[in-house]
Amino acid sequence: IFNLREKLGPILWQFPPSFRYDRSRMRDFFELLPKDTASAAALARKRDPFMKGRTRLAIDESRALRYAVEIRHESFKHESFIELLHEYNVALVVAETARLWPLLEDITADFVYMRLHGDKEIYRSGYSAKSLDRWAARIAAWRRGTEPADAKKAAPKLRPALQPRDVFCFFDNTDVKLRAPYDAQMLAKKLKIPRDAPALIQ
Repeated sequence: IFNLREKLGPILWQFPPSFRYDRSRMRDFFELLPKDTASAAALARKRDPFMKGRTRLAIDESRALRYAVEIRHESFKHESFIELLHEYNVALVVAETARLWPLLEDITADFVYMRLHGDKEIYRSGYSAKSLDRWAARIAAWRRGTEPADAKKAAPKLRPALQPRDVFCFFDNTDVKLRAPYDAQMLAKKLKIPRDAPALIQ
């Protein structure tokens, strides 16, 4: 990841549907995460011997690391989990999964991370113009530092700071007709993002 340099975006951690929420376990996990590339490189140097010569651990400068967590078990719909994410500035992934797993829109970090897997059929269905309009409005609100009035939240009493945020949005509905590139282009158009706008590599 150090080769990405200034293009390095947030690092995603996705937990399986069988993984249940445990506050102390999650806190321990967040405590282990390196805060920047310098501390990540120091951690990586403890690698097993068989990895020597297969990795690049040099960094151009120490850059802050950002993390996002995608949950897939109902037990994470808990106020204490949202509080924990706030405490560590870890983003809760806004994941649309055709109602298969929880869709939460609690803003827990200084950025927003979205994964759109399909609204009707996971990994397969494309997004209608109406659906993309809805997501574009939500992205615009998060970008401004506000929230949609109808946001689905596990901790509605917790209000994020009113500040502009980076918003990362990924489409993962590619299994049948490779809809992700088309839907991403349509969403960018609705948000008036120029085609030649610089992008981060995730």
